[in-house]
Amino acid sequence: MQSPIDEIKNRLGIVEVISSYIKLNKAGANFRAVCPFHSEKKPSFFVSPARQIWHCFGCGKGGDMFGFVKEIEGVEFGDALRILANKAGVELKRQSPEYVKLKSERQKLYEICELATKFFEKQLEESKTGKEAKEYLLKRGVKEESLKKWRIGYAPDVWQGLSDFLDSRGYTKEEIEKAGLGLSSEKGSFYDRFRGRIIFPVFDLNSQVIGFGGRVFKEKDKAEIAKYVNTPQTVLYDKGRTLYGLDKAKVAIRKQDSCILVEGYMDLIMVSQAGFENVVATSGTALTPSQLNILKRYTDKIYSAFDMDVAGDNATKRGIELAQAQEFEVKVVVLPEGKDPADAILKDVKIWEESLKSAKSIMDFYFETTFSKFDKKTPEGKKEISGILLPVIKRIPNKIVQSHWTSKLAEKLETKEVYVEEEMEKVKPEEYSAALGIEPEEVKNLPVKTRREMLEERLVVLAFKKTEALDEIGEKHLSFLSPFVKEIILKMKENSKVEAKAFEAENAELFNLLSLQAEIEEIAEKDIIPEVQCCLSEINSLELKNKLDNITKEIKKAENEKDTKKAEELTREFNQLIKEKCQN
Repeated sequence: MQSPIDEIKNRLGIVEVISSYIKLNKAGANFRAVCPFHSEKKPSFFVSPARQIWHCFGCGKGGDMFGFVKEIEGVEFGDALRILANKAGVELKRQSPEYVKLKSERQKLYEICELATKFFEKQLEESKTGKEAKEYLLKRGVKEESLKKWRIGYAPDVWQGLSDFLDSRGYTKEEIEKAGLGLSSEKGSFYDRFRGRIIFPVFDLNSQVIGFGGRVFKEKDKAEIAKYVNTPQTVLYDKGRTLYGLDKAKVAIRKQDSCILVEGYMDLIMVSQAGFENVVATSGTALTPSQLNILKRYTDKIYSAFDMDVAGDNATKRGIELAQAQEFEVKVVVLPEGKDPADAILKDVKIWEESLKSAKSIMDFYFETTFSKFDKKTPEGKKEISGILLPVIKRIPNKIVQSHWTSKLAEKLETKEVYVEEEMEKVKPEEYSAALGIEPEEVKNLPVKTRREMLEERLVVLAFKKTEALDEIGEKHLSFLSPFVKEIILKMKENSKVEAKAFEAENAELFNLLSLQAEIEEIAEKDIIPEVQCCLSEINSLELKNKLDNITKEIKKAENEKDTKKAEELTREFNQLIKEKCQN
């Protein structure tokens, strides 16, 4: 009987799994992408369907489909197993060891969030006030099918409605609080975080509920309490890494190679309902570097429907600047004054459609908006305009594009370009830039290998590229190689088409990696044998150096112990090795 792991691997291909997270491009027999785990411009992330592995030759990370899900979702193996089991339609039996692993804190929180969602959905449909909330949503233009698609619910206006329900299902107050659904007062009483609100569940990339947003809908409540309440930071929910709706939008984003960004749940639902499925929301927060890194997996084109204040220093503007710094192509959707996407669509969907069609590039938007606010004919106006636009231009990472906008500013201000450049030199980068992660993140924790390990692995790669390279590796060389590399070379000498299954698990992983490296690397055939000879010569030199270092230590030890005879023997051996080294 197959284990769940083997069954999942038989049902899912690694390309299918990874392409649901990042955009893969065909590269011969393999697939290539920009690595999602470190900043890079030249793709060094490869997926091999034949070997069912992935590896980034930039940051050194790699593994199978389970390793990828663990890394990209930030979860333990048990959670990665559950995610892939759901995708593959594999049932994890309660008695299996894998199921035991799943009974982690995260799994309980997923269960609580799912039960809470069902509770809220039922309240919307069946309770008296829930029906009022539903009527409010329908009047705002939300269709019945959208209520179900987004699993919108209602939290009853009582202190312990949800917590009593979850308690009856066997969950503790501590677990409910860890899920972000309950609160403890200073007096020790326990109550629901969400009360008397329309509830919008927040989903992870696999459409599992991880948090909630609650919105008041009664006029009297709008004046008395906060309009929105959101789940706080939990084990499952990280506001700075979550984009509402991305689970449902990721396929459309990749297909259309663009993403529409809106600010709230209602805006997103109305835009998606209008047929624009490539839409995500930041749930009222500014864009973060983490959110942008996630979006970059799918597209580098953004349509921002945020309310932009070009002259202000607000969070929205800073988020857009972060996107520019990460070289997103940003366009701004300008709606009629006072309208947000939901209002515009409710009034007439054509207002939204036309606004989207006429979206301006972020720099055109900045220029048009700034020049409309000030008089470019006056010295004061010129100063105000340049004060707003010069920092924006300076942040453009591409120097050619930066030069274009510098010229345009000089032209519109009717001044010399050199003066604009001089003023731009005086602009200091904002302190928040580095803090928010504009600078490319460093590749950390690179695997450290010795020079000798790299040379030996290089020999194997070259042997994969040209089997004649094996003839250069004689008995003398084999005696210098590490056991595993020696095993690979001997097996390749017996059968040049040897497969990974001929080796132990850990060695098979390295074998697959080296064969993938050989497959994707371009090297002239005429250069392979000379490079093999160079590698062998350097390995030989390193071996001799190692022996000489060891003998030197032994000589010192013999001299300290007054063992003259042994010291003389070791000295002769040392001199013999030096002679061999010189001959080579």
